[in-house]
Amino acid sequence: MYCSKCGANIPEGAVFCSACGQPVPTTSAVPPIPPAYTPPSPVPPPSQYPPAYVPPAQAAWPTGARPPVAYAGFWLRFVAFIIDAIILYFVGAIVTLPFLASMGLRGFMRGHMPMSPEEWMPYIGAFIRLALIRTTLDWLYYALLESSAWQGTLGKKALGLEVTDPEGKRITFGRATGRFFAKIISALILWIGFIMAGFTEKKQALHDMIAGTLVIRKL
Repeated sequence: MYCSKCGANIPEGAVFCSACGQPVPTTSAVPPIPPAYTPPSPVPPPSQYPPAYVPPAQAAWPTGARPPVAYAGFWLRFVAFIIDAIILYFVGAIVTLPFLASMGLRGFMRGHMPMSPEEWMPYIGAFIRLALIRTTLDWLYYALLESSAWQGTLGKKALGLEVTDPEGKRITFGRATGRFFAKIISALILWIGFIMAGFTEKKQALHDMIAGTLVIRKL
């Protein structure tokens, strides 16, 4: 290496020229340190979704929306009614037979007809009590089963029918009781209240409208 000012020979490693004192420029530079290698983050497999992602098949229904249901029409409900009537007939016969004997109706059932109004009065009272027993039996049968986890009587269960509220939820015992006694109104108007289940929009009978219930069919 030679000095750029006087041309004297400069030994390696010298900082100044020994002849003229000229500073020797530094030609070597420290090379920059390359950044450390960071491997890219692995891509999650398709089966793993980010926490905020919900697959379409598992997404909840929007507020107020629910899957479409099929409403039970008149004939399906009529067949369920026949099944329930047969069940209640046999159960009612078993329950009321002991009461018939205790109410003094044994002679009446054997063909002994009372002849005077005084003889008729005990029979009338017995028939009223018997009617109350049968009504209570029917009421408990319908109200307890329709408000239970089954959401329907044995006849409805056999046909895949359920009694629900307008939101498709299980009804309470009080609402099931109101529905049962509202059937009296449906029957008093020449059974038109029952027939309404055949042509209303949601296949509701009159007692369904009064109680705010629906009868749906499982698809």
